[in-house]
Amino acid sequence: MTWLALAVIAASTGVARADDTPAPTAKTEAEISSIAERFAKEAPETPDFRMHVSPLLGKVGCNGRACHGSFQGRGNFRLSLFGFDFKMDHDNLTKGDNPRVDLESPEESLILQKATLAIPHKGGERFAKDSWQYRVLLKWAQTGADGLSADREQDAVKLQITPSELHFSKTGEQATLKVVAHWQSGRVEDVTALCRFQSNNEQVATLSESLITSAEPGSTHIVVSYDNAVVPVLVVRPVSDKLGDKYPMVATPTRIDELVVNRLKQLGIVPSDVAGDAEFLRRVSLDLAGTLPAPTEVEAFLSDTSSDKRQRKVNELLERPSYAAWWTTKLCDITGNNDQQLNNVGYNRSTQQWYDWIQHRVVENMPYDKLVEGIVLAKSREEGESYADYCKEMSEFMHKGTDTNFSERDGLTYYWARRNYRSANERALGFAYTFLGIRIQCAECHKHPFDQWTQDDYKQFSGFFDPSRIRYGQFPAAKKEADEMLGALGIEPKKSNGGDVRRALQKAVTDGKIIPTEELFVTAAQPERPANKNAKNKGKKPDLRAASAKTAKLLGGEVVKVSALADPRTALMDWLRQKDNPYFARAFVNRVWANYFNVGIVNPTDDMSLANPPSNAPLLDYLAAGFVEHNYDMKWLHREICNSRTYQLSWVPNETNKLDETNFSRAVPRRLPAEIAYDAIYQATCTDEEIASRQTDVSRRAISVAGTQNRGKQGTSGYALTVFGRSVRESNCDCDRSAEASLLQTIYLQNDDEVLRNIERRGGWIDQMAKAAGMTLTGEPDAKQSALAKQKAMAKQEETNKQAAALMQKGKGDVSKLDKATVERQIVVFEKQLAKATEDKNEKRVNRLTTVLESLRTRQSQLAQATDKPAAELAVTEAPKAEAQPEVKPEAPKFDSAKVVRLAYLRTLSRPPTDTEVERSTRFIHEAADPVAGLKGLLWALVNTKEFIINH
Repeated sequence: MTWLALAVIAASTGVARADDTPAPTAKTEAEISSIAERFAKEAPETPDFRMHVSPLLGKVGCNGRACHGSFQGRGNFRLSLFGFDFKMDHDNLTKGDNPRVDLESPEESLILQKATLAIPHKGGERFAKDSWQYRVLLKWAQTGADGLSADREQDAVKLQITPSELHFSKTGEQATLKVVAHWQSGRVEDVTALCRFQSNNEQVATLSESLITSAEPGSTHIVVSYDNAVVPVLVVRPVSDKLGDKYPMVATPTRIDELVVNRLKQLGIVPSDVAGDAEFLRRVSLDLAGTLPAPTEVEAFLSDTSSDKRQRKVNELLERPSYAAWWTTKLCDITGNNDQQLNNVGYNRSTQQWYDWIQHRVVENMPYDKLVEGIVLAKSREEGESYADYCKEMSEFMHKGTDTNFSERDGLTYYWARRNYRSANERALGFAYTFLGIRIQCAECHKHPFDQWTQDDYKQFSGFFDPSRIRYGQFPAAKKEADEMLGALGIEPKKSNGGDVRRALQKAVTDGKIIPTEELFVTAAQPERPANKNAKNKGKKPDLRAASAKTAKLLGGEVVKVSALADPRTALMDWLRQKDNPYFARAFVNRVWANYFNVGIVNPTDDMSLANPPSNAPLLDYLAAGFVEHNYDMKWLHREICNSRTYQLSWVPNETNKLDETNFSRAVPRRLPAEIAYDAIYQATCTDEEIASRQTDVSRRAISVAGTQNRGKQGTSGYALTVFGRSVRESNCDCDRSAEASLLQTIYLQNDDEVLRNIERRGGWIDQMAKAAGMTLTGEPDAKQSALAKQKAMAKQEETNKQAAALMQKGKGDVSKLDKATVERQIVVFEKQLAKATEDKNEKRVNRLTTVLESLRTRQSQLAQATDKPAAELAVTEAPKAEAQPEVKPEAPKFDSAKVVRLAYLRTLSRPPTDTEVERSTRFIHEAADPVAGLKGLLWALVNTKEFIINH
């Protein structure tokens, strides 16, 4: 077994345990003694270059970045950075114009003279003369300074570290690690003094060489590096005395809960209580479907008393279009769907087609490995498909108003068409990031300092992505046919620049024409070209420029003869699907877990290196194995996580877990992702009808924006998405998406015109509430409703006047309901009638009219008193020329403040307000200039709370 195999084992198990290694057979004490002890005095043995000399140079810092390991070297002398290029290091030490080893006078070797400051050395003293380090290097020089023999390449078996875990109980407690290397030859040696040690969290554990000292409570790892091995050792110091029998009973209804609580018991951490229904509903809706729950949904969930309502809600969310939209966006982040990198591909449709292709598979819940297969093994043309038929199909996808669907194609060819994914190195880096969750870019130039990968590993892995075989562009055999298509379109590439050709093709395809299209194709392996045998080229080396890679090596795996494969990528896909693949399933599981818990089981999620072990290795093992056993079912994984008690814990901490953010003892509040935040702001301010519509139609949602350009989709703000940290998809790093809070985000929420317009816009929720109360957005009575009310009031008053006048003609009418204008008019009429009756000496009529006039003047006095004016000022000396319209005051708006406060909380914070919040909010509305202004202020305040913008 090689060091590479060892590294894979270490990565999958998380720790190296002493009891995992068979007992050494017939080893003497001398054979397992420390090299530091043996060379503390003259030793008879000859040091080995790989086992002793190279690790020692790394231990004392000679091959570090600041010293001779830099690319320029130091003092006209260079070593490989962090070692492991044994041939180069040995050659530079022993050969050339400035060798560091003097074989004729070993004591005069510069490697000894400079390191001990016997002669000036800018790197300072690295060790003392007559130290064990000095004696190792001197002995090696005295015995011929041999290098690495071919038969001893990669012959280490395993690194045994004792103790395999460290458990401390108090600050200042110490323990010493012992590291023993087991070599394939049977040699067993204590290499502690040659190892490099690193603490992943010095707040928990500090170190001085192999001596580890406990600091603050918590957990971390000490990373031990020797040769090509990197092994983490778990360090635990409990945060409380709740250990063993003192640990309280905690429910563990699922396997996830069991594994999480097992780790918490080691740390003395008690998990928080289970979250309430409103908290759970908001959290799972945002995490799983990228959407705030609708107010009606919150009310229904809170009133549901069934015991399985949470499981049913998870299943319901998994079937919503918003689930597919949000997780498609997440997969587009990982796979790198970037407009700029596809600038000359697909004529502005490629990013949307990329999104649609993935979304189609997420909707149908295609197994993750099948989805990945469609990317990894993508090819443009189906078997037997002609170039003309291919161009016709691709052109139809880009025709304006087309109903053809790119998502139904078998492969996502655009993944291989990006401008930053053309060379073998770019592809190796991107593939490792996307599908393996590891960072191998360091190994492009040197040995990876925190993982097992060497530069040779990187180069061999790149052989699977040979651009001479896997190409995106013009298929050579179809060039003549493509030129004929261009001619038929009236396009002459030789007479036009590239931009003009592109614009002409885009116009043609938009107009419904067929255009020649680039494609992704795989060619046969190209053999080496023999050297030309003519006299001019005689003796020159073979021309390798056109040669394809013959072999490639899987990371930590076997060598594959790719020249014999029709498509080198098939070996990669087969390897990804192997059950013992240490990365593929784990990388996806870890990223999904991080979506729900703020951090991954391995964090950062794209750094699954040996030096960055999982915080809970058994948990990661369980989920990865279950994911594979359930046929890479993505919905199984979401369901398994969301239905666990661990996911449903409250964010409210207790005394033991208030500082815990990596062991999953509580929910960690985290800012909403950019797309979800933008949609939440819009949903909080839109009508109930629009909320219901956006649950089923996600086409106008930010979570369905396909690309990365600084523009939104159908009005979606690219600026807002940028401010809140949408993934730029520019590099091989999950850090392309930011979850950090910033001042710009606060300014946007408080002052940006877009947010204020959303709150105040016509057709929004405020408008809906105002209309229901008979008001406008300005707080004034609604004009249309006021006009209708006025017409009704006038008709009613006119009827009243007619009835009163008819009664008064008989002298016994009720004048108490007459308005001012009618009273004035009737007084004039009846005074004239009284004068005529007096002249006619009609006593009966005079008495009746006198009684009516007394009643009218009494009513006139009442009306005058109501307006604080004397009756004389209301007297009418002549009949009005036209009948005056009655004054009608509109009814006061019917605005139920307590009700709208509850609705405001439900649509923003996804919970009912407390009694205190209701009282405070209603008072705010009543004290505002008008109720609508008060409601606007309340909604603005809720959108600007931490509770709104944070998922808890």
